[in-house]
Amino acid sequence: MSKPGWLGIDEFGGVASESRPDHKPPTHWRPEAVFATARPHHLSASPDGSSVAFVLDLEGTTDVWALTVVDGALTRVTTDRGLVAYWEDSPPVWSPDGTTLAYNSSGYVCLVSASGGPTRRLVAGSVGAWLDDQRLVVSIERDRCSRLAVIDIDDPWPLPLGPTTGDTGQPRVLPDGRLLATNWPKDDFSRSDIVVIDPSGDWETLVGHPQRRASGPVVSEGRIAYVLEDGEWASLFVTDVDSSEHLRLAGGERDFSNLCWQSDNQTWIGVATARGRSDLVQITREGAVAVLAEGGTWQTPVVTSLGVVAVHEASDSPPRVILIDEEGERRVLYDGAPGAVRTAPYAKLERISFASTDDLEIEAFLLRPADTPNPVPAVVYPHGGPTSHYADEWDGYAQYFVDKGYAWLAINFRGSTSYGRGFERSNHRDWGRGDVDDCIAAARHLAGLGWVDPNRIAIFGASYGSYLALASLVREDNPFACAVAKYGDCDILTSWAQGDREGVEDLERMMGHPSQNRDGYRAASPINNIEKIARPILVAHGEQDARVHPKQAQELVDALRRVGATYEYITYPSEGHGLLRREPQLHFYRRLERFLDWHLM
Repeated sequence: MSKPGWLGIDEFGGVASESRPDHKPPTHWRPEAVFATARPHHLSASPDGSSVAFVLDLEGTTDVWALTVVDGALTRVTTDRGLVAYWEDSPPVWSPDGTTLAYNSSGYVCLVSASGGPTRRLVAGSVGAWLDDQRLVVSIERDRCSRLAVIDIDDPWPLPLGPTTGDTGQPRVLPDGRLLATNWPKDDFSRSDIVVIDPSGDWETLVGHPQRRASGPVVSEGRIAYVLEDGEWASLFVTDVDSSEHLRLAGGERDFSNLCWQSDNQTWIGVATARGRSDLVQITREGAVAVLAEGGTWQTPVVTSLGVVAVHEASDSPPRVILIDEEGERRVLYDGAPGAVRTAPYAKLERISFASTDDLEIEAFLLRPADTPNPVPAVVYPHGGPTSHYADEWDGYAQYFVDKGYAWLAINFRGSTSYGRGFERSNHRDWGRGDVDDCIAAARHLAGLGWVDPNRIAIFGASYGSYLALASLVREDNPFACAVAKYGDCDILTSWAQGDREGVEDLERMMGHPSQNRDGYRAASPINNIEKIARPILVAHGEQDARVHPKQAQELVDALRRVGATYEYITYPSEGHGLLRREPQLHFYRRLERFLDWHLM
């Protein structure tokens, strides 16, 4: 039987897993329904506040949609946009007259009528902001740097402006025609500045501090609000564009982000995040913070004529577009979940904590299956990034496995965000050591619960989570029965030479340049201890992956084959750093199910 075109390599060493004839599908959840659940993200409000444009991931497409806030009428604006993972996407941007949307597609800036129609490709780059109805500020990448430029939509020849070094983005237009923008210097990957750029292209730094990130500037009636790392947390600051005085307006043990201005109420709207959960908040000019909507995960709030609109999701709620009106009442504007997902019961998300090495307290989110007479198998799930966190968010595939009878433990290991800057940076120059301790401590915590079988615990991760799964498996003291490595590194030294710019610079930010830390790169690379693997591993990779090159998977499998390890290896020719198309995604999760069912028998 011939192999389908979307499946590349499919091989194994040792004994391959088999489908178990004694296993039936779980009662309520199906992978097909999870894949079919739409994900709206990256909102943008029209200038008059009557409509909201957003990006929608829907059954293998990533297009721009728009809805009117009064009646929720929905229009698909584009039909040909390139497929993009939501965590790497950006919002469409409305022209000042509200007639046109600028958006990114396959590395180009494109235009389309806000009501839909033929799209027009302008220039290679990414959208920044409209200067007026005729001119756009875009970001152009060249020679491993990105600069801002102005283009006329009828003659889109880029005219550069602003900083000539580093990377510049997030432009915002000031009332006098100058620009605010964020600049990331090349000599300090833990720093970002906010700069002011005048129409001639000259610029000066408004906010800048070594080893501290300033970002997200918002213009609000003569004042500028921005977020700045302030001690352990990202606080909200305000200033005037020509002033040297900067006021810390709101802070505390939470990270502020996603700022926008609500002119009617003279307040800022934003998201405040701590310990994996976020609230939608309102901040007055005096610095009082009020919660508009709490819990779960809130993203990209915008101000409309009827109130604040944002994307919300939680462990028991798929991503939806929500309107919060002036009275604080919620109304769902868009819900793209199929009936099977809306009606399925959800396992409750429990926050737990346990001690790792150095008595460091690690938090995690636990999903437990319904009561069973026997101890259950379990999966430890470290997130990707690593500068990210597992949030109170919708995870349909986790719910599927819990419905099958698995426990699922998603851990926020050292290096995760939303726990303060010290915790976030505690894995710098320490990849594959302390954070692996956290993964092993998570498994041992599960093993001590009584209702989890200590001999049937797996570790599964994607991207950096995949790296941690592999790094855990080469530790001789690990308690895992098997591991799953989905598009992750095995050798961060060779990966540094193979990956795309964003991935390489992120690696250098945390591990330093390999010329100054070659021993650290070698020590942190599990490929150098591959002979210690004594448990089966499933390796999956997209052949178009630019972030973690598929050479990483091949290097790993060559080593597994050399030492006689038990492994399964699958690749997907159409997929990048994320399995976004239907057949590859469903195939992977079916293979994951078969692998776990077999090795955790």
